[in-house]
Amino acid sequence: MRQIDDKIIYMLNAIIPTESFKSQVDPKAQCKELFEQIQSGHKEREMAITRCLNASKEKVQQLKAQRDNGDDSLQLLKTLRKEQNTLRLLQSELGVEEIVKKRTVDVYQEKCRSFYKPINIKS
Repeated sequence: MRQIDDKIIYMLNAIIPTESFKSQVDPKAQCKELFEQIQSGHKEREMAITRCLNASKEKVQQLKAQRDNGDDSLQLLKTLRKEQNTLRLLQSELGVEEIVKKRTVDVYQEKCRSFYKPINIKS
């Protein structure tokens, strides 16, 4: 899902024309389209991570409730520990997502700022 972020520099170099091709390509339209793709990708990934995070929180709560009701089985404790680790990983993934988003937006602004300036850019 981070393909655009991973290839942002390549994509920017591909859409911004050199002096010899300036008349053949509309860099403003190209930058606007790329920005919309970037924003869409960020939103989709954040929503997916948040959905997984919420599902994991719910499962941890259910497992804790079972444990609090007297079920101290080894399998339950292992499952709870595993789900808590998953929850921590998902929370850290949100942090990673913010770093990736900021890096992508910074690179985008550096290359496209003279062609297209989004109104509500979120880094």
